[in-house]
Amino acid sequence: MKRICVFCGSTKGHHTAYEHMTRHLGQLLVQRGIGLVYGGGNIGLMGVIAETVLEQGGEVTGIIPTALAEKELAFQNITDLRIVHTMHERKALMEQLSDGFIALPGGYGTLEEICEMVTWAQLHIHHKPCGLLNVEGFYDSLLAFMDHQVHQGFLTSSNRTLIINADDPRLLLDQMQQQVNAPHSPQEHSQSSTNTSPLFTN
Repeated sequence: MKRICVFCGSTKGHHTAYEHMTRHLGQLLVQRGIGLVYGGGNIGLMGVIAETVLEQGGEVTGIIPTALAEKELAFQNITDLRIVHTMHERKALMEQLSDGFIALPGGYGTLEEICEMVTWAQLHIHHKPCGLLNVEGFYDSLLAFMDHQVHQGFLTSSNRTLIINADDPRLLLDQMQQQVNAPHSPQEHSQSSTNTSPLFTN
């Protein structure tokens, strides 16, 4: 993986572990020669991870819509700042530039972004790993809800595996790399093996 897109909050949250793990992830990206793609902001966990990668000598690509850039929320001193017109363009470019996706703790935007990337994997639009960095159990309830979706017949077990999760960034990166290296990753399961099209939720 040459670049990983990280989705995360525009605040730092109430738990100091969120910022600590964000910095740890940024350090690991640089140590492994992986560039950061992110939302281009200079606040919250977004600012923390960009700042950390830059401090460690890494490459940072930020992608931010014009409306947010005009509010002076863009991180101006990163390696490559790209300003786009819409949120849709933002996510499309993030997907294009990245080899995998990680969600740190965050709000609605973070959830929407990682869920869209997982949906695109389900639809075979891309075959890139999607992971949750489950800091202090932040995503426990979401993961339980995904299991509930499986139990209620709205999500297949195979599509449930499209989400990788770990509470340690080193382990998460290792699992994502293993998925990239695997000859038959979960994203590449054959549509012909089931009577249900991935265009529907199963």
